[in-house]
Amino acid sequence: MALRVQGIKPVTISVDNYFVEREQNPVDENGNYDFECIEAIDVELFNRQLVELLSGKEVELPTFDFTTGHKQYLGNKLKLEEDEILVIEGIHCLNDELTNQISKENKFKVYISDLTVLNIDYYNRISTTDTRLIRRIARDYQFRNYSALHTLKMWNSVNKGERKYIFPYQEEADCMFNSSIIYELAVLKDFVVPLLQEIDDTYPEYSEAKRLIEMLRYFESVKDIDLIPNNSLLREFIGGSIYE
Repeated sequence: MALRVQGIKPVTISVDNYFVEREQNPVDENGNYDFECIEAIDVELFNRQLVELLSGKEVELPTFDFTTGHKQYLGNKLKLEEDEILVIEGIHCLNDELTNQISKENKFKVYISDLTVLNIDYYNRISTTDTRLIRRIARDYQFRNYSALHTLKMWNSVNKGERKYIFPYQEEADCMFNSSIIYELAVLKDFVVPLLQEIDDTYPEYSEAKRLIEMLRYFESVKDIDLIPNNSLLREFIGGSIYE
């Protein structure tokens, strides 16, 4: 929206649509799929399409199906116009390896972080990590068909990936802004608590699910979701964004 006010039309591409095919995805030391490493991204295809777009060509963008683990081509074609700029989003965007075919002078890097500013009392704050986890549980269920149990199982890998693939590059960003929203946990509560309640005490993740539920009890729910602006970042996690 800020770019549009300046007369600039952003066109967005998500790196999440460029995952390699599931059978090609690297695994970690435990034999689990490593979705956080840059090798999980089809960097060659991504760069080829970036170069084509920036040279004025029309390309057909892939859509990654997280259920089947494969890219699909659904006729989503894109061609940059004179008054448009390309905005790419993903965890590796600060790493020049992701866009190795694009010169540095043609990149402007933005680091977005959810730095929670809420306290429970004078001595206990709401963890930024907890807010990010709750966001992810909502998003994974809404848009990736993943259960809260699946998200919790993957969370250690996500944190490990951030320490390895995001934090070392954050100082290379041209600017940074905080994406936290003061009322987001009150909105996300009713989306996430029922999902966490599905995890019973037969799972190792039960204690973590219980802890998150107890933390969310401090918040009153926002029942009328229509109150959330359709251009709010929060819509990325609950749906209904004007940008979808």
